[in-house]
Amino acid sequence: MFTGIIEQLGTVKFLEKKSTIYQLEVAVFGLAEDTRAGQSICVNGVCLTAVRSEKGLVVFEIMPETIKRSNLGRLKLGDKVNLERAVKVNGRLDGHLVSGHIDETALVSKRQEQAGEAVLSVKVSTSLLPYIVIKGSLAVDGVSLTVSAIQGQEISVNLIPYTLKNSTLGIRKIGDLVNIEADILAKYVHNYLSHNEKYQSSLSQSFLKEHGF
Repeated sequence: MFTGIIEQLGTVKFLEKKSTIYQLEVAVFGLAEDTRAGQSICVNGVCLTAVRSEKGLVVFEIMPETIKRSNLGRLKLGDKVNLERAVKVNGRLDGHLVSGHIDETALVSKRQEQAGEAVLSVKVSTSLLPYIVIKGSLAVDGVSLTVSAIQGQEISVNLIPYTLKNSTLGIRKIGDLVNIEADILAKYVHNYLSHNEKYQSSLSQSFLKEHGF
């Protein structure tokens, strides 16, 4: 599991298909020294397994399905990627629970700059909307963000100067493809309610109001 708090930006040094598996090599600073083969690292929001680590370089193997469902297949030499190691059990959960399993990719539909900050909007599929709420959490390219507005299928998030400087979202522009992961807790709640007739019939606005919500 991850938290959506980016540790550092890495630089793509190599991406190539070898037989049925893609090999991705990312140059990092410091992070490689504390990474062993078999450990998980979140790359642009995608949970990948490090197969080798050496002198400022971490090597990953990627399945074709992952390439298909994320923006990793579009990476080019020199591109920056967001990196986060798996959260420690005794660590702080500064963002939100992120699994690193991408739900879908989405196009950046709007970008508005305002006083050093930015508002980024993406258009998601209708199937993802049940898991997204105002002030709820959403991972965009692995970055834990708070939803600030929902207009139809267009979801907006606010980016503070720190996020702009320390993640790839600082350079994302209209038309770019980003990885989206909805809040896993929302998925579990939605799945439970949709398969439990008792709660389907009893959960209503009046029920919630009566019980203090």
